[in-house]
Amino acid sequence: MRFLLLLLLASSVGAATVEVKNAADLGPALRALKDGDTLRIGPGDYPADHSVSGISKLTIEALDPEKPPHFKGGKQAWHFSRCPGLVLRNLRASGQSANGINIDDGGRMDRPVGDVLLEGLVISDIGPNGNFDGIKCSGLENLTIRHCEISGWGGQAIDFVGCRKALVTGCRIIGKPGFSQHTGPQFKGGCEDIVIEKCHFKDAGQRPVQAGGSTGMEFFRPPGANYEARRIIIRDNAIEGGMCAAAFTGVDGAEFTGNTVRNPEKWIFRVLQETRAEGFPPCRNVVISGNRFVFQRAKVREELNIGPGTAPETFRFQNNRWFADDKPEASRPKLPVEETGGVYGKPVE
Repeated sequence: MRFLLLLLLASSVGAATVEVKNAADLGPALRALKDGDTLRIGPGDYPADHSVSGISKLTIEALDPEKPPHFKGGKQAWHFSRCPGLVLRNLRASGQSANGINIDDGGRMDRPVGDVLLEGLVISDIGPNGNFDGIKCSGLENLTIRHCEISGWGGQAIDFVGCRKALVTGCRIIGKPGFSQHTGPQFKGGCEDIVIEKCHFKDAGQRPVQAGGSTGMEFFRPPGANYEARRIIIRDNAIEGGMCAAAFTGVDGAEFTGNTVRNPEKWIFRVLQETRAEGFPPCRNVVISGNRFVFQRAKVREELNIGPGTAPETFRFQNNRWFADDKPEASRPKLPVEETGGVYGKPVE
């Protein structure tokens, strides 16, 4: 009854705040949404597979941030298509077989969707195997993902395809046994001007952070882009475990600065070229500066795994600290270019 009253009030005053407190009321509330509405969802368990299209300046958030609504199972918890100004705040999703949250441009590759904020989301147990993502974003710009937690996924913890001017900050990306976890955050398919900062990664898969990737030509945004990713900044993160700390995969310009890397399983970095279409530059122009690397020489036999078709000679290394804690005298890395200002073999706090 209260839900119906709120809807009646909303119809007379335009954009409104609507509260729902049970699964039965959620469907009608979603069908009644208008531009500018705020939907607040009460505590409890809810079904998944909700889809919203073409609503601008929509906010969906927990009624009680301390007790977020929990969307369980299904294929995707939420799918939003062409919803500029979208805000999702303090929601929980788990057990989806495809993606946790999926936000896209509706396939209009030349018209990005702007001003999206994801905050305080908790997403877990997605997949568990295959190319299934915690958060998937396609064709967005001016996007912020803040203070979210993702644990256990199949493909990517966060997958950006053709997104630009985006910030991922203060998130926790935690791998779990039994999930394929190919990458943590991945930026590909024409991504540019992306910053990922102040995040904590633990056992976050084969490539905990991937700048670049491998994208089918029909999915690039904008159409005709000849780079997987460019101007990617990875800074001030803590990265523990994982097959490596980060992979640079067909990226054209990136920075990896101020990070603390501990105990990678095989390499510290991978330098790869997976998209080889005509006009695509080799992986190049990466600055690695001011980081702290703590590793075991028994596991890390080579610091960089360098694949064919790349340009490692364009990388720059400066002012990094390297410490092999099981063999300090073997801390100095073998790099494709000479490092300036490096410190080797001294313990890292």
